[in-house]
Amino acid sequence: MEQIYTIPVNEAFEKVQEDGHICPFCLMYNRLEKNELDLILGASMMEPDVRVKTNEAGFCPDHFDMLFVRGKRLPLALMLESHLDTVKKKLKPGVLSGLFASKSAADAVKKVSEINGSCYLCDRIGRNFTAMVETAALLWQEDGEFRKKTEAQPYFCLPHYERLLTAAKERLGKEFTEFYSVVSRIEERYLESLSEDVSAFCRSFDYRNTEEPLTDAEKTAPERTKKFLSSDRER
Repeated sequence: MEQIYTIPVNEAFEKVQEDGHICPFCLMYNRLEKNELDLILGASMMEPDVRVKTNEAGFCPDHFDMLFVRGKRLPLALMLESHLDTVKKKLKPGVLSGLFASKSAADAVKKVSEINGSCYLCDRIGRNFTAMVETAALLWQEDGEFRKKTEAQPYFCLPHYERLLTAAKERLGKEFTEFYSVVSRIEERYLESLSEDVSAFCRSFDYRNTEEPLTDAEKTAPERTKKFLSSDRER
């Protein structure tokens, strides 16, 4: 377990324990993403080793949108300028035209696919986030206080619940059974409550129930369901 990740993992679990209404891994992911976006438009932008990587990988559509929203057009344009030079070299004369030639079609498709499928920020965030999920599983194994923090979590969104179970299964050995018993109870409890709130929200549109006010939890049930099923990612 890399100690560098224990602090942000503990902080996220403590924050959610106090505030509720978010998956701790969503909180970690959002913090990672914000930090990386700020770095790439700031000090990291002119570092030679970073520019080499951004020139090669570029950015996915989601991260392009997030970079533009931040309004720092010149730093972004400078990165795009050198990235376009790399793209031009990859799509040099003969590559795209060869798309329709049986001999070079496979190579052309592969080159275009590589350009479209890479993202510097996704790679950076993904590596760090994977390490954080693994750290959470190992902290549960080694730290009694962290077990208490885990049991106090409101829920884990389904995408991150899968990541957590996968990491725990690979690293906890025989203790995985106990771990799964704890986190599955958290998930089942939240899912049952969420289902009840969604049903109440739906019933409220029946004219026979117009006099029954909704609770705050019931009013926000559709939004919370979306976050539970697909994660609570900030945009």
